[in-house]
Amino acid sequence: MRHLEWNELAAYRARVRGCLLGGAIGDALGNPIEMKSMVTVEAQYGEKGITGLVPDRHGMVGTITDDTQMTLFTAEGWLRGYTRIMTDGGGTETALVHEAYLRWLDTQQSDAPQPELSSPHRTGWLREEPWLYARRAPGRACEFGIPKNHIPDPRGAIDGTPGPVNPDAKGCGSVMRSAPFGLTDASPQYAFELAARCAQMTHGHPTSYYASGAFAAMISHLVTGESLQDAVRLSMGLLARYPGHEETTTLLRKAVELAAAGPATPMTVESLGGGWIAEEALAIAVYAALARTTFWKDHTPIESALLLSVNHSGDSDSTGAICGNLLGARHGDGLLPQQWLARIEGRAQIAVLADDFAAAVCPGVQRP
Repeated sequence: MRHLEWNELAAYRARVRGCLLGGAIGDALGNPIEMKSMVTVEAQYGEKGITGLVPDRHGMVGTITDDTQMTLFTAEGWLRGYTRIMTDGGGTETALVHEAYLRWLDTQQSDAPQPELSSPHRTGWLREEPWLYARRAPGRACEFGIPKNHIPDPRGAIDGTPGPVNPDAKGCGSVMRSAPFGLTDASPQYAFELAARCAQMTHGHPTSYYASGAFAAMISHLVTGESLQDAVRLSMGLLARYPGHEETTTLLRKAVELAAAGPATPMTVESLGGGWIAEEALAIAVYAALARTTFWKDHTPIESALLLSVNHSGDSDSTGAICGNLLGARHGDGLLPQQWLARIEGRAQIAVLADDFAAAVCPGVQRP
């Protein structure tokens, strides 16, 4: 557990809140335009694309998707795992995360909590939240991989070999849920390897689990106060230690170089891909978080970065969610766009979960 001064505790709590709430904002921004080409987006919303929250296809504003849903269940599962480590030394953290994913799966297969499914392993307050029972296009690898009940050894090697579940799956579904692994006082390497192991529950391709690990390591660096630039650099250095990292490293390096090269626009985002696969989603989010843009001149830098992360012809909600996690972990919830945050689905419950994390890691941090 962390032993920090009051101002450090406040900063840590703000970054944990910022990470989870920022991800929800990015998710909600990108949700209405996911899978739409930029030609279509510009025709519908203007030459700047979307410039704020817009209604989804059901006419609702601020709705989150499976990206945020799974991130919250990851947080619930890892929080239980972290608490277990603090009391008996751990060894069950991956099993507890897997149980949380089973609870998420329950929400996608029912319209409301089902009493007959209740058991010591399938209970939790998130599972009792009606708003989480909305089915928001869950990824196939997640939906069909979780029931296979593959629970990786929490001390097993991360060696670049395909995992046993969906060994060819390299979609971004393991990355977009992995931010919580970086929110505790575990080392960035521990966060990396735990995220990589838990990614293998659904996505066996090494690029998918390496991108998930690198993302968790970035979050770990950010919540301890590192800059975005240093968090990305240090995480890429960690990633390079693992065999078969090259695909993820290559695109991350391109994102960093592109961010340093000049003005950012939706066209430059699309040079990194569509975000459908793991390394593309992480690279787009990193690029948007690092880049400087004047494309949206009447918006703050954080707002502009979030808009940059979603205005492209691809998986806009996932790239927005990952970028929002990064920005929130760096800057805290106080600097998030409050006019957008106010409209985010489930924002109060997300803040409660973040405060549960902060209270577990730093016992001196209490809920208001």
